[in-house]
This record gives sequence, C-alpha cells and structure tokens, in this order.
Amino acid sequence: MSHQPVRTRTAAFSRRRGRRVSALVLAAVAMTVPIAGCSIQDAICGGGEYPVLNVGSTGRACVPNGEEPPKGYVRFPEGKVPEHVGDEWDEYWQSHTVDKDGKTVTVPEEAPQESPKE
Repeated sequence: MSHQPVRTRTAAFSRRRGRRVSALVLAAVAMTVPIAGCSIQDAICGGGEYPVLNVGSTGRACVPNGEEPPKGYVRFPEGKVPEHVGDEWDEYWQSHTVDKDGKTVTVPEEAPQESPKE
C-alpha cells in the first residue's frame, strides 16, 4: 500500500487567493460605480421631473412631470433645456435668463461690492 502525501492548502496559499479575489471584486466595483453613478449624479433633475427657470434670474427648480411650473418660474425654451450638469445648456443658462416678457436675455453681472470702510 503506497501512501502518497495529501496536498493541503497552506494558509499562505489561501491568503494569496483571497487577495486576488478581493482585488478583482474591488476592480469590478470601481469600474461599475462611475458608469452607474454618472447619469444619476449629473442629472439636472431626478426621474419624473423637469427643470424650470426662475424669471429674471438664473435660479432653477425641478417640477414633477405633468405639473405646471410654480409662480415666477417658466419652462426652458424648447431645444434649450439643460439635462446634465455641465452640458451646453447648463452652461448657457448660468449667464442667461428669461425676462417677464418671455425674452431670453443675458443676466447682468453683479456690480463689485465695496468693502466696508472702517
């Protein structure tokens, strides 16, 4: 009867394997988070909402689909609706607004404030 030595996994082997699996899991999570998170984090409004513009300023709000904008707010002009933070229309509406007559106008820059005199 010939006895062959039984091969057992050593603690070192198990640690190395555990580290490889952990590294693979972390890599997969790291690659998934930016893809999944981007569209949600960067959206101007959440699902089921649309953005509206404060008349005469660059202020904004989000309104549930199917509801009218609140008093003092209007819908963005068709084709000029910001959808994601930093997109073309988001940047545009940082310096433009709609006046009380519905005309798109440039928002005047605020006058520099003087420092208090002592």
